[in-house]
Amino acid sequence: MLNLGEYHTLIIDRDTEPGLFLRNEEGDEVLLPNKYVPANFQLEDEIEVFIYLDHSERPVATTLKPYVKLDEFAYLKCVEVSEYGAFLDWGLEKHLFVPFKEMATKMRKNSWYLIFCYLDEATNRLVGSSKTNAFLDNTELTVAPFEEVDLIVANPTDLGVNVIVNELHQGLIFKDDIFQDMQPGDRLKGWIKKTRPDGKLDITLQRPGYRSIEPNAQDILNEISLKGGCLKLTDKSSPEEIQRVLQMSKKSFKKAVGTLYKQRLIEIKEDGIYLQKEN
Repeated sequence: MLNLGEYHTLIIDRDTEPGLFLRNEEGDEVLLPNKYVPANFQLEDEIEVFIYLDHSERPVATTLKPYVKLDEFAYLKCVEVSEYGAFLDWGLEKHLFVPFKEMATKMRKNSWYLIFCYLDEATNRLVGSSKTNAFLDNTELTVAPFEEVDLIVANPTDLGVNVIVNELHQGLIFKDDIFQDMQPGDRLKGWIKKTRPDGKLDITLQRPGYRSIEPNAQDILNEISLKGGCLKLTDKSSPEEIQRVLQMSKKSFKKAVGTLYKQRLIEIKEDGIYLQKEN
């Protein structure tokens, strides 16, 4: 079966006036229009294509790479709003349709939105939805504390920033754990800080607990080296200054400095931290 919204590696079956007809091992066929036909090819060659519906609602193949596939999230630009819904640029000739009922807020032309691409079984069309929470589930968690995860920034809240975890779960980064600028649609790495009894996930951008000591210690050593052997930070430095220089909390800074001091890699003086001189 040639599933819509997915990549397929197909065999070039025959060359016709409108383009190449491609087939899979089961004999299912799809047209690759002339505009996407490679300059050099032979019958029976394999080619990777993406399958979606053209303007006539017929399955068609393309060698273009869309910004999102079936059952994925993406941050896309709205290029048109009609009486039926909105149309988003997803990198293909035909735009991705978002019905009004699938909009978390009313979409506007030239604005950007985080959406989920899914197959509408009633119409057999690929559509987008900005009601992303409807496609996330925290009832059965697939992650555990201290595990590294992939994050997509969803939206800011009074508590911090909501994120999508491994494209499966909802998570929250509290304000106290944010030490960098984040915008909706940003993709970054994080760690599970805590799993709550109600299924909620607390996320951190630094390795939690003792796991954060070694990476942060190395970051401090690197910064000291860049500063010529002396870093003008102490335990009296403000949290804001530590965050600006090292992008870590003061608590993490003090833990890492303690580790480096115990390993005799640094000297702590009133005006800063120095690399330990070799005897």
